[in-house]
Amino acid sequence: MNEIRHHTPDALIAAYAAGTLPQPFALVVATHISLCLECRAAYHGHLAVGGTVLEGVDESAVSGGLKDNVLALLDAPVEPTPVYRRSGVYPAPVVEALKGKPPRWKSMGLGVRQCVVGAGSEGTVRLLYIPPGQAVPDHSHNGLELTLVLQGSFNDATGRFGVGDLEVADEDLEHTPIAGEGPPCICLAATDMPLRFN
Repeated sequence: MNEIRHHTPDALIAAYAAGTLPQPFALVVATHISLCLECRAAYHGHLAVGGTVLEGVDESAVSGGLKDNVLALLDAPVEPTPVYRRSGVYPAPVVEALKGKPPRWKSMGLGVRQCVVGAGSEGTVRLLYIPPGQAVPDHSHNGLELTLVLQGSFNDATGRFGVGDLEVADEDLEHTPIAGEGPPCICLAATDMPLRFN
C-alpha cells in the first residue's frame, strides 16, 4: 500500500470516538482508521481520554431494578455478530455497510459509476468508480464532503490522493477531481448537503 499522506483531521477523529459524528462521515472515518495506523493511534488516544473523563464523573443514583434489568439482558439470546474482513478493495467497515454483498453500481455517464451505500437526514455516503484519466465534473460544496480513496488515485487543485488518503472539502473548495493512471479510482465519499455542479 502507498504511504498515506492525507489524514483525518483530529476534530473528526474526536467526534467519531465520542459517537457524535453523523453516520455518513462516521463510515468514512472508520474506514480510514482501518487503513491508517497514525489515525488509528489518534482514535485510541481519544478513547483513552474519554475513559479518563468518565472515571472522574461523580456517581449518580440509579433505579433499584437496574441490576435485574441488566442481568436479564445478559441472559437473553444474542445473534452472533458477523466478522467482516476486507473484501478486495473494500475494507471491513465498507463490507459491513454493504451487508457483505458486492456494490450495485449505477452509471453516471462517461464511465463513472456510483453505489449509494446509505442516505438519510444526516447525509449520503456512496462508492464512486472513476475510470483512469476521467474527470468528475467541476463542483463546489454546500457543506462538508469527505472522500477516501480505496483503489487507484485522483488529482485535483489540492494535490494527489492515493489509496488510504482522505480529502476534506467544504464550501471554500471548488475542484475537478481527475482519476489517475493505473487502476480505476474507487472512492468512498460522504456529504451532508448536495454538491453544486458548475
